[in-house]
Amino acid sequence: MPAHHRSSRYGRYTGGPDPLAPPVDLSEALEAVSEDVMAGYSPEDALREFLRRGGRGRDGLDDLSRRVQQRRRELLKRHSMGGTLEEAKKLLEKALRLEREQFLRDARMDPMDRSFREMQLEGLPSSTAAAISELASYDWQSPSAREAYEQIKDLLGRELLDQRFAGMKQALENATDADREAVAEMLRDLNELLGKHGRGEDTDEDFQDFMAKHGDYFPENPQSVEELIDAMAQRSAAAQRMLNSMSPEQRQELMQLSAQAFGSPELMDQLGRLDANLQALRPGENWGGTENFEGQDGLGLGDGTGVLQDIAELDALAEQLAQHHRGANLDDMDLDALARQLGEDAAVSARTLTELERAMRDSGYLQRGADGDLRLSPRAVRRIGKALMRDAAQNLSSRAGRRDTRLAGAAGEPSGATREWQFGDAEPWDVTRTVTNAIRRTAAEGGDARALRLDVRDIEVAETEARTQAAVALLVDTSFSMAAEGRWVPMKRTALALHHLVSTRFRGDQLQIVAFGRYARALPVDELTGLPPVREQGTNLHHALLLATRFFRKHPSMQPVLLVVTDGEPTAHLLPDGESWFSWPTEPETLRATVEELDRLGRMGTQATFFRLGDDPGLERFLRRMAERIDGRVVAPDPGDLGSAVLDEYLNARSGDPDDL
Repeated sequence: MPAHHRSSRYGRYTGGPDPLAPPVDLSEALEAVSEDVMAGYSPEDALREFLRRGGRGRDGLDDLSRRVQQRRRELLKRHSMGGTLEEAKKLLEKALRLEREQFLRDARMDPMDRSFREMQLEGLPSSTAAAISELASYDWQSPSAREAYEQIKDLLGRELLDQRFAGMKQALENATDADREAVAEMLRDLNELLGKHGRGEDTDEDFQDFMAKHGDYFPENPQSVEELIDAMAQRSAAAQRMLNSMSPEQRQELMQLSAQAFGSPELMDQLGRLDANLQALRPGENWGGTENFEGQDGLGLGDGTGVLQDIAELDALAEQLAQHHRGANLDDMDLDALARQLGEDAAVSARTLTELERAMRDSGYLQRGADGDLRLSPRAVRRIGKALMRDAAQNLSSRAGRRDTRLAGAAGEPSGATREWQFGDAEPWDVTRTVTNAIRRTAAEGGDARALRLDVRDIEVAETEARTQAAVALLVDTSFSMAAEGRWVPMKRTALALHHLVSTRFRGDQLQIVAFGRYARALPVDELTGLPPVREQGTNLHHALLLATRFFRKHPSMQPVLLVVTDGEPTAHLLPDGESWFSWPTEPETLRATVEELDRLGRMGTQATFFRLGDDPGLERFLRRMAERIDGRVVAPDPGDLGSAVLDEYLNARSGDPDDL
């Protein structure tokens, strides 16, 4: 039997995102978004900011917007609007030169006739359009001169058609009378179809018949009359904007010249009807705009219309990249237009940003709250906390000169739970879970379970609980000075890292985060993460200590650990009626209330550490005396090292041995 061969054609994939491309890496985006959220941005605005800035080695929306504007400026600075007029003028000058040369060569010409013709040519108006019109009935003696003059009419006809139908100037070069009649017939049929559509009388069959007959004139290959109108109206509107951009003199000359197009008044009549139909059907197009062209490269009517279409497309891209309107997202981006105007690399950058935006929304890292606003999900908070805890642990290890094994939580009893092994863990392996994971992975990968080999991905460790459980109250100053002095984000990063450490490594411990400004309140970590700075006077440490006392009393069997992060002396305290009383500088009543509450914590055996941010001498004296009253410590870290310092103090407090590294 003869072999059957099936031919295949290969080309660039154009069906949307590349199905073989690796998934986008969300770690950089999540880190950037979380930083901005902690600085006070909403998650929606934080995501927008990341997309505007772009990532490592990748253009953002702002970079693409700059390239769009640069391309627009280049078009305006390179071109001018008088190309067709200049070309017509050159053809006229050529015709006149050839005609005069004929006068000199033709010795048999009657001298009176020669003189009359010379006077006729010398007396032509200075206006190119008027001169061409006056020569309409002139009896040319030179065949070459007559041909050059006829080329003017041909040029004008092709340019006028090229304004409405891209490529007509080239397609109709050296056109025959039959070709011109075919164009005229197409225009008549097109106006008839648009007229019927405007009256609501057309059918799909009318459109199909029109395309079957005249489809070669429409390379856009519209699939409906609406798509046909859209394509035609966009170019026709660009043609009108080109006319609007000309000087009054240029516009008048062009209008006079148009009457000579193909030597056929019917052409101008049909084009006029076409423009009127399109304006009526698409009044929302920009028919009245103008552009200020400043260059030397003269554009013909067709090319100029194409440049105006390019400018309109660039303006639309600028609007898409700006993402100003409510509900905007990058799925609205016209990637084909971006590739046409800026190149394939720009389309790749925009596609990557689109995939990042979609992945961030679909990954579960952002979720809608009850109020409809985006916020970081618990999953995102956990991932951020894990990264922050890892960074803090590395800082601790580098300071100690060795790995901080306290983060592994190994010195305790098994909790019954297991988790995936992480670098630095010292807990014993859960052999059963590890081997089971290896069997499942080997089977999923198509391997032979009888030749089992362990992989680091298979390992699970048995979690342990410390013998001493702790109730930890982290009190964080949220007065406006924290944001104003650049301490807002480090404070939040610290809370996230501590929350992740307690919730994953020391699950027997209890953590409460208390934010204190004019008032104090306990906050879940995800709410603290998105908490914006507020211009509020007052540092109510008294209220925060009250909440810490209540928290410790709920967990009487646990070791109370108090961690206070602040950059200012207390300037407010809580009155018996629940109101906050503020005074600056600090009043004795505020100090007295704060110290009394601290003494209650001291009587409960609380281990306290105060983290002083800033170099204010008054704050330094205050915190030193507070620490002395409760037998605590004062630590003065740099804001960037705050997380490591807090984790270090927490681990020291719960281990009972500061040197046990």
